[in-house]
Amino acid sequence: MPRVKNLSPKEIKKENMDDFLKFKELFSGFDNQISIYSHSPIGMKYLYGMSHEISKNSTIPKRLIEIAVVAASYQNKCKYCVVHHSSILADLGLDKESIANITELKPKGLKKVEVLVRDYALSVTDEAWKIKDSLFKKLKDYFSEAEIVELTMRIALTGLFNKVNQALEIDMEEGLMAELMNKGVSTENLKEIK
Repeated sequence: MPRVKNLSPKEIKKENMDDFLKFKELFSGFDNQISIYSHSPIGMKYLYGMSHEISKNSTIPKRLIEIAVVAASYQNKCKYCVVHHSSILADLGLDKESIANITELKPKGLKKVEVLVRDYALSVTDEAWKIKDSLFKKLKDYFSEAEIVELTMRIALTGLFNKVNQALEIDMEEGLMAELMNKGVSTENLKEIK
């Protein structure tokens, strides 16, 4: 049960309704999160706005972004984000074993660039101050400097979403776990995270 109540559309102030409806549509499936984030209309507007605008204008393949999001969310132990974004990764064609084992040292089924993105997401999430120059050299083999900055921002934004979701104990939407399991993704490793 969340620590603050989900706001219904009737409880949203008139001046915030357009943003509420816009983000409900753009981020369909994240209803509980949006209903809680609505308590802070400015926070909701800029967090979801940043996420949407970066996605809309990104030159980084969505699959790579989602690998980074899932890896960071696993590392932060945010079940809400792991389940949501694992489902997206499954829709983007990443096989179920790779999704379930994305934080393993040598994950099967990931291409070299996907492992690199995963490793970078884990590094940014765990100890950003200790990232080695050698990792950036590898990133520059695949990404422009602008893309590296974008990827870094997406990983850090994921951490922010993770922490807010966890602190407020936002409930997963009904049926989401079943949907993930129907896509063949194991939920066994989710037992360890909240």
